Amino acid sequence: MAGARLFVFPAFVLGLTVVSAYVEELDDKFNENRKSEPWLVEFYAPWCEYCKTFEPIWYDVGAELKSLGSPVNVGKLDTTAHSSVLSDFNIRGYPAIILVKGEKSFEYRGPRTKDGIIEFTNRVAGPVVRPLTSAQLFQHVLSRHDLFFLYIGGRSPLKVCKYHKVAAEFIIYNYFFSASEEVLPQAVSLQEVPSIAVFKDGTYYLYNEKRDGNLSDWVGRERFRCYFQMDSFTLYQMGETTKLVALAIVDETNPTTESVRDDWVKTFHVYVYRNFQFGYMQGNDYINGFIMGELALPSLIVMNMTIDGYYLPEQKVETMEELLQFLNSVLNGRSKLLGGNGYVRRMKRLYYRVTSAVKTGFASAPFVTCFLLSLPVGLVVMIVWGVCTAVPVDEDKADEGALLATGTRPAASQRKRTEQTSNESKKED
Repeated sequence: MAGARLFVFPAFVLGLTVVSAYVEELDDKFNENRKSEPWLVEFYAPWCEYCKTFEPIWYDVGAELKSLGSPVNVGKLDTTAHSSVLSDFNIRGYPAIILVKGEKSFEYRGPRTKDGIIEFTNRVAGPVVRPLTSAQLFQHVLSRHDLFFLYIGGRSPLKVCKYHKVAAEFIIYNYFFSASEEVLPQAVSLQEVPSIAVFKDGTYYLYNEKRDGNLSDWVGRERFRCYFQMDSFTLYQMGETTKLVALAIVDETNPTTESVRDDWVKTFHVYVYRNFQFGYMQGNDYINGFIMGELALPSLIVMNMTIDGYYLPEQKVETMEELLQFLNSVLNGRSKLLGGNGYVRRMKRLYYRVTSAVKTGFASAPFVTCFLLSLPVGLVVMIVWGVCTAVPVDEDKADEGALLATGTRPAASQRKRTEQTSNESKKED
């Protein structure tokens, strides 16, 4: 058994070393080398605890991309040691994941998972607009991707001037393809050619400039599925849009939430899809911290992530009619806006999260939590005790101590010793 343990540990270290070999540690020369080939870079700081937790995932990303034959190099850069590299990048937090293609850079804003990062890398490293040359290829894309945008038709100003530009803007989020009308199945009915469509949720929606306005705004509204599971990363992205988030807070162990979800799917894209993004979140932990309160399960909340505001229904929403009434009350201002991102509100939210973390710690590990809390308290007590029990030092003694510390004997002390020596000499005489 002991021999087996000794064998497992070196094997683990060897495996970790092999995986980490696919991730290069970068330095100040990165700005010179990045223009020749694509790079996927993690910008980190040694003091960032999450960066240390994320490190094994990053090594797995490097190994996976290498095994897939990806042309993208994977690296990591210590921003505290090589700060000169940061001038070309807008680093807002750690770890920051950025794909660099020549002079262009694309920041990953999704969940920090291996699959999510690899999907992002494969999407952004390739062409901005990918051509679909056959019906089989279109069906393959349709079965593989939950959401994608498609330009239909030949070369036109709509494709060259607008579609390619918008695709370059949103490639960090979605795939963009182009195809001729012959590639599409007969079920796809076009009003005109060229056209732009988004395929999602088992159907498709066509872009109409008169109805939908600017193409970039339309893509920004349609780049999410109509109804999907959200997390903190997704909600953060919602702050960049003009949409309100209608969020169902559900408990997956309760089957009654499924009927609510099905009703939403049938209605929301037809009803005010320009104003709302619909989704659901499992559990209420994140929302409780957002509203600084306790939200029952299941519940409904409408969030304005731009200002960290939210709306709550006055009564429980159980039917589609009640849902539509609540959404209308949000749009016409009858529903009260709560929350916000003012200074006082942010401080209250920080205080709530700290106290919630302490309560959770006491519930799960009371002894460890008490020990951790006692450390800063003990330090403060020691400092106060030291200040209160300090003995005042006489100025003359302080000056004498300072002179002694420098090796210089005070003049007063020398005179006193001289007088003592003189008196002793007189007594002897």
